[in-house]
Amino acid sequence: MGRIQQEFGQDDCELIARESCFKGFFKIDRLELRHKLFAGGWSNVMQREIFIRADATCVLPYDPVEGTVVLLEQFRAPVMGQTQSPWLVELVAGMNEEGEVPEDVAAREAKEEADLELLELEPIMEYLVSPGGSTEKVYLYCAKVNSLGLGGIHGLEEENEDIKVHVVKWSSAIEMLNSGQINNAAAIISLQWLVLNKDRLDAKWIS
Repeated sequence: MGRIQQEFGQDDCELIARESCFKGFFKIDRLELRHKLFAGGWSNVMQREIFIRADATCVLPYDPVEGTVVLLEQFRAPVMGQTQSPWLVELVAGMNEEGEVPEDVAAREAKEEADLELLELEPIMEYLVSPGGSTEKVYLYCAKVNSLGLGGIHGLEEENEDIKVHVVKWSSAIEMLNSGQINNAAAIISLQWLVLNKDRLDAKWIS
């Protein structure tokens, strides 16, 4: 069994109208559209509100010599009022600016958020965050780093960033994942990927 052969593409949907509903820290647009149906013909014209958010790049910094990963802890407003702490344990991450390639975003954010130099990047995957409502795509990487001496508080004051850097054994990070302490998608995917690829990375990165 191989890949699913999909019969439809971008030419099989039609954007009829688009209007801006909200423009603030994020944007929301309302679309009128229709698309082809599996049984033939076209769907009814429908309205959909979509959350406009730029693509992002996330990086799991991994030190193969020390067997550690670098994780960040910072406040996330949408988690206020939930049962867990709104301070999340996450990856190095940032929004892709216009004209930037993800590798450049990774290097910039690592320096800003953790005073960290990325020695080598290994692509993990690209994924759509919530395609039922959001335009955002995330580019995931694992990076070879030297974690010795890392720590402290970092981030850009003008962006109201207050980021605490943690260096932990990779096995401890997996325990945090299994216990639910780490519960955001980028970190979950990256740490699970590291479990599957750690031996290969160690052979490649430890000279």
